[in-house]
Amino acid sequence: MLLRDVGYGDVDAYVRMRCDPVMMAGLGGPLPREGMAAKVGRDVRRAAADADWIKMIVPDAAAPGVVAGSVTLWAHGEDGARVSEIGWMVLPEFQGRGLGKRAVGALLGLAREDGRWGPVHAYPATGNAPSNGICRALGFRFLGERDVVFADRAIRSNHWVVET
Repeated sequence: MLLRDVGYGDVDAYVRMRCDPVMMAGLGGPLPREGMAAKVGRDVRRAAADADWIKMIVPDAAAPGVVAGSVTLWAHGEDGARVSEIGWMVLPEFQGRGLGKRAVGALLGLAREDGRWGPVHAYPATGNAPSNGICRALGFRFLGERDVVFADRAIRSNHWVVET
């Protein structure tokens, strides 16, 4: 497995992840397809500026065009403080292989080496057992349930944090 920066050619992967009712079930439902090219463009620019780490999960380095999902680390303001947050998605045909756990672990390792991210928070939906399992397996500490906003939608999530 390898992680690479998001690129303009990743629109189809974004559509498959963010516009699919099953993939987005815990995140308030599918997003409209027509916004995905613009979203990829924004993400490419943020990744190129090193503002956010937006990585595509490539399961096999010998087939770099095959994308299994994404893992992203970004910072934002919350209650007047800077918060680092990580999120990930793995396409259905790649789920259950440990790719999500390996990708999240790899990006957290890079964050530890980099030193600028501090504590990293994750907010998987309360009903997303695989993502909550990744948090447990990678040493995140459970802080409780809370409502968070994803794509302008409020979702009930578990709040996890890990030191980097």
